[in-house]
Amino acid sequence: MRQRYDVAVVGAGAFGAWTAYQLRRQGKQVALLDAYGPGHSRSSSGGETRIMRMGYGPDELYTCFALRAMKLWREFMRRSGQQLFLRTGMLWLARKQDRYPRESLHILTRLRVPCEKLSRAEVSQRFPQFCLRGIDWGLLEPEGGVLLARRAVQAVVAQAVADGVEYIGEAVQSPRAGSRLDAILTNTGRRVAAREFVFACGAWLPRIFADTVGKRMFPSRQEVFFFSVAAGSSSYTPPAMPAWYSYADNIYGTPDVENRGIKIGFDGHGPKFDPETADRVVTQRGLRSMRQYVRKYFPELRDSPLSETRVCAYENTSNGDFLIDRHPDVENIWIAGGGSGHGFKHAPAVGEYVAGLICGDARPEPRFAYATKATVKNRDVY
Repeated sequence: MRQRYDVAVVGAGAFGAWTAYQLRRQGKQVALLDAYGPGHSRSSSGGETRIMRMGYGPDELYTCFALRAMKLWREFMRRSGQQLFLRTGMLWLARKQDRYPRESLHILTRLRVPCEKLSRAEVSQRFPQFCLRGIDWGLLEPEGGVLLARRAVQAVVAQAVADGVEYIGEAVQSPRAGSRLDAILTNTGRRVAAREFVFACGAWLPRIFADTVGKRMFPSRQEVFFFSVAAGSSSYTPPAMPAWYSYADNIYGTPDVENRGIKIGFDGHGPKFDPETADRVVTQRGLRSMRQYVRKYFPELRDSPLSETRVCAYENTSNGDFLIDRHPDVENIWIAGGGSGHGFKHAPAVGEYVAGLICGDARPEPRFAYATKATVKNRDVY
């Protein structure tokens, strides 16, 4: 084991894995630490799938970030030889009064991102699985789709290790107070010394930095459901069915990927959640609510059996913007978090950005600064 690294990255989820990968590509000696393993079931980066989209309403910053990330995902897949993205298309279901999809269409068109505005009749013709009661039009991103989440995180970590990153599967103790950190200690007593430290540990950030980041990060409990489709049916698998989001109900879903059934979840923030101690069992209330949405959007599946469930953690900042900045009190600690609910797709660009900050090649984005984060949640980014 090396006596001193250039950078130690804590957290092998999407942000941490890509940060370690990008730092190693910059020639840095890197250690990557995680208590439970890459893409583990407690993490915000675990689970089977995440949606890849470019539409962000009027928020051009995240559209551009997503475009850059998609390019890096494709480069990584070519390099690793792994298929981690399914181009299913991404369908927004909208009402006449919904500004967010309309503003997404405007930004995507201006940036020349492939997209189509579909009438209700056109949506129905192309995607007859959906019941469009209350829906007036659709926005289709044909280049959007589904990322294979757990598999992708594990692939990035494996490639980073092959490139020379040292992976340490141990938990990290909270750093002691001081203006500069020399080393972190693991639960086995191992001392990991580095010049710079990146904490990209998602919903664990408030536990590690309770007096600072913990007051500006809000982990929430999110339930996800998978419903079976009829034997032999191809209506709910790609390419027949896209990933989708209904702005009216704040509901999202993915097609039947790898024969697990369709995935559906509520994007509104759930109750406060501790990723270390909380159970991962969905509530009966959540299941009843989700069955109502299945019946609303997919009448053919109204009585379909529940095949799987997940409970995961979002970890949003006060307004939904990423938090990617130096720790307010410790000069050589960097925080990379606040991505849950929409961050997974951006991970390659986030890793590139964090590596650029550490190497001095990136210009800080003011919206990601610690100083812009409040202690009261008021979500603006979706």
